[in-house]
Amino acid sequence: MLPPDDPITALDARELSRRIHAREVSCREVVAAYLARIAVLNPAHNAIVSLRTEDQLLAEADAADAALARGEDHGRLHGFPLAIKDLVETRGLRTTHGSPLYADHVPTQDALVAARMRGAGAIVIGKTNVAELGLGSQSYNPVFGVTRNAIDPALTAGGSSGGAAVSVALRLQPVADGSDSMGSLRNPAAFNEVVGFRPTPGRVPAGAPDAGFLEDRSTEGPMGRTVEDAAFLLSVQAGPDAASPLSLETPGDVFAQPLDGVGFGRRIGWLGDLGGYLATEPGLIATCERSLRRLEAIGSSVEPATLPFPPELAWDTWITLRSWQVAGGLAEACRDPARRRLIKPEAIWEVERGLAITGEAALAAIGRRSEVFRGLLALLARFDFLALPAAQVFPFPAEVHWPHVVGGRAMDTYHRWMEVTIYASLGGLPTVAVPAGRGPDGRPAGLQLMGRPRDDLAVLGLGHACLQA
Repeated sequence: MLPPDDPITALDARELSRRIHAREVSCREVVAAYLARIAVLNPAHNAIVSLRTEDQLLAEADAADAALARGEDHGRLHGFPLAIKDLVETRGLRTTHGSPLYADHVPTQDALVAARMRGAGAIVIGKTNVAELGLGSQSYNPVFGVTRNAIDPALTAGGSSGGAAVSVALRLQPVADGSDSMGSLRNPAAFNEVVGFRPTPGRVPAGAPDAGFLEDRSTEGPMGRTVEDAAFLLSVQAGPDAASPLSLETPGDVFAQPLDGVGFGRRIGWLGDLGGYLATEPGLIATCERSLRRLEAIGSSVEPATLPFPPELAWDTWITLRSWQVAGGLAEACRDPARRRLIKPEAIWEVERGLAITGEAALAAIGRRSEVFRGLLALLARFDFLALPAAQVFPFPAEVHWPHVVGGRAMDTYHRWMEVTIYASLGGLPTVAVPAGRGPDGRPAGLQLMGRPRDDLAVLGLGHACLQA
């Protein structure tokens, strides 16, 4: 049972910010209200980890109140208690990546996205739990254990931003950051009935030292109870960074505006299960199709769509580039027998597969990715947006590491059941995951709405209108 909402924790992000800045509610009151809710709900769900002490946090809240009294406004998140994803480096606060390899790692500086949130006035209260090393859409690891679903703690929270999604759903923090390579902002949003937004790559810069010219399949992004809440956090996360070669020039302020007046196209292409190609849990497609009626209710036309390339091409491209990337990051640890024993089998499988990929094979995969990108752009010339389920399954028991069978089909890898997420990632398409209702037994589903590259605001506008319908 959820405890009654404190009036403060019930506020949406924009209204909370307004009341703090108007000094209608103090930062101490806000932090205290959220800490009280965390104390009641977090033990059963394990969403927030490395939680700092109440004395430390209330002292920082008092300092934030004193700053406002002096006329000092630190930004939109002034006084917001935020827990940052445990894959993101946070100055002075343990960042474990959910792995014994990093169990005692305390960074000396913030990653760019953490620095931007802290710089906008956020009070960092702790971290949110993740899948081990960020691999897989199930947030369990040997450092902190499993994060449990906000709706039913017997079920998985999804991942890798599972702790972020649960903390938002349970109102343990107003908004949350996450990251997304293979659906890590989208699967957990679907499983916990919140909103996850995967921006166009470069919208939220990676920041030095992680900035690069080659790898843009993973991106930071926001989660919220509503699309407007997610956009509000994006307004702080987004914006150019001189040290990030692929960052986009548009300032983040554009996402701070209310979404009610945002214009967007009306032609929606529904990809469904890709003509039966994707294995899906029974009832999932029907649940998502019912939710599409909300789009029709706001005047959009929803028509069946077909990918203009074989989906097998996209999958082969994806697993080649993913394994190649994972091997680049973990190969050294896997070569050390003592450290190798600390790494989960799925990660070792990725590394071994990645080390066998030749430069020629990697270059060919990059070429195939360009073919996928051009195909998605061609489809988006016919439609304004594309729609897919946000996950191929409903949330499953928290003790199951990953589904081995979906819809009667055996999964040949630990992440094949997440294949529905790769198209936005390969195409660099801004994508919002919104709740799609519940299946026959009451478990939640989500819907992905994807738009043209760099058209992030229109995608957010469509998602907002969909949920308002």
